[in-house]
Amino acid sequence: MKNILVPVELHSTIESVLQTSLLLARKFDSYIEGTPLGPDLPDLVAFDMPVSWTITDQNSWKELAEDAHRKFDDFMTANSIPAYSAGVNGPSQFWSGEQSLGDSQVASYGRVFDITVLGRPGAERGDPRMTTAEAALFESGRPILLAPPEAPKQLGDTIVISWNQSTETARATAFAMPFLKKAKKVVVLTIENFVVDGPSGDQAAEMLARHGINVEAITKPGGKSSGDSILEETEKLGGDFLIKGAYTQSRLRQMIFGGATAHILAKGRLPVLMAN
Repeated sequence: MKNILVPVELHSTIESVLQTSLLLARKFDSYIEGTPLGPDLPDLVAFDMPVSWTITDQNSWKELAEDAHRKFDDFMTANSIPAYSAGVNGPSQFWSGEQSLGDSQVASYGRVFDITVLGRPGAERGDPRMTTAEAALFESGRPILLAPPEAPKQLGDTIVISWNQSTETARATAFAMPFLKKAKKVVVLTIENFVVDGPSGDQAAEMLARHGINVEAITKPGGKSSGDSILEETEKLGGDFLIKGAYTQSRLRQMIFGGATAHILAKGRLPVLMAN
């Protein structure tokens, strides 16, 4: 996890996003690149849009980018993270972009990073947007790390893998191998009745053990909600980091009926690594 992308927008949990990215960078001596994230505007704009509106919009986006840049610089300076150069040892940082990028643009840029750190989406005005997280999940080809509303104190000492036997979870686990190898303890957690056809949690744990990882497999009975069960059991296990495959069911089905991904995106209070 040497290359970290941090889209910066002055939403309600930006402090946690920056703190989470810093914990991650210190864990892996990583390069952090901040880039400005703007409002989620339509990709297509009518050609007869008034010129004055277009200029005002572009100026507004530039102002948002400048505010984001100041926030990023102030945080990195306060935490003594130097600007990137070839000779820097340990965490370093760099700012890119003079104008804010939309969700899809940031997501596509994430393809050349190991991971993108975002705020956990919220329902209140000023919270991080769900569209940002979903764009990064589906368009970057890389994992995302969702920072909780309150900045974490530690990252990845006790890791819980929410193992539902799916392709998405297998991919998330593979992306998370650098974390797993540094963890003090890893638990492969399976919630009964909320799995698809695939290898068991015991089999997943055996694979990880061959990498020298301190791991155990645990199976728990399922409740009414798989998302609630996952978060509840993770808390009981003392997990400070959750790995979750995203949207084993379709997004439409989860929007209508609910699902573990939707629940964790809305309710998780610890850092969550997701991949699809």
